[in-house]
Amino acid sequence: MQRCTMNETASASSCSSTAMPMECYMVLDDTAQKTVIAVLCCIFGSLCILENSLVLYLIFSSRRIRNKPSYLFISSLATADTLVSIIFVSSFVNFHVFNRTDPSKEVFLLKLGGVTTSFTASLGSLLLMAFDRYICILKPSEYKVLITSRRALITLVVLWVTIMFIAFLPLLGWNCCTLNSTCSELFPFVDTKYLAIWIASVVILLVSIVYAYMHVLWKARKHVLYMKKHHSQVGQQNTRMRMDITLAKTLVIVLVVLVMCWSPVLVLMTYSLFTKLDDTVRKTFAFCSTLCLVNSMVNPAIYALRSRELCSSLRKVCSCLGRVPGFPESNPEAESTQKSCPIETIYEEVVCNAVAEPVKD
Repeated sequence: MQRCTMNETASASSCSSTAMPMECYMVLDDTAQKTVIAVLCCIFGSLCILENSLVLYLIFSSRRIRNKPSYLFISSLATADTLVSIIFVSSFVNFHVFNRTDPSKEVFLLKLGGVTTSFTASLGSLLLMAFDRYICILKPSEYKVLITSRRALITLVVLWVTIMFIAFLPLLGWNCCTLNSTCSELFPFVDTKYLAIWIASVVILLVSIVYAYMHVLWKARKHVLYMKKHHSQVGQQNTRMRMDITLAKTLVIVLVVLVMCWSPVLVLMTYSLFTKLDDTVRKTFAFCSTLCLVNSMVNPAIYALRSRELCSSLRKVCSCLGRVPGFPESNPEAESTQKSCPIETIYEEVVCNAVAEPVKD
């Protein structure tokens, strides 16, 4: 494949065929690299589609589940992650592995907008889920009043519309060709100022998610200390401490997955704004991009498939297929809705029960 000098094309002020050839961005130049990328994308993408499609089916096949705000947020996350696996994998493999270019700039920016929408909507859904748990532990007695299905739907619509508008701004005219400005060295036709704003938006999303979950952990820990001080029952103290440890482990998993999957690409994107990139850095970015796909693949396991209600629905589906699932037997009491905070996810027992009693400052 014919190579080009990235320093010349990236700083070009026009978008003629000689100023910014697409080949400059096709950085995988040997069969081994392309094979690894193709295999990773196919494996992660297939698992991502399978897991998230299963989550969506389990949620929308049950009227009782799909009407709960918490599961509306989870369904938004699963939808975004499904789109990630379809749009990102197909576009990424076609471009970097098969070196296929689109017939026009508009077609490429349309695909890029789809990828940007799906990834950003995934993070936005994670933020709404974090906010959902934040409200749960901050005001557990008022949770049902504050977080309703109607409000959840309106919030999701606003989220998706806003993200789609921002993601398709390059297609609408905010690109280096139309503005005659500096192009990104990582994304064809993308203006560096737009990329900087998108990076800042994603960082704000991630910081907000981390803050919400750290506050949940701090609040639960504060309650455990209160219980140890004011209650003499050893068994009750041990239960609270086990719940605190479980919550800590869960939140560590959530935060580690987020940081490990998103930090590399964000760091490289930020680095590209201030300096010229060589082929090694751009190849590293191509491989690190698959980590964002990994995040979409593990999201169902962290946020959905450990839900008691979804596990119960999954057992019913497996029973209909004549298979024996590897889940514990259903317990009707365990599947009942929480009185003050009906979040049937990984945090339902740990968070909601941990704040059942008031904490004195």
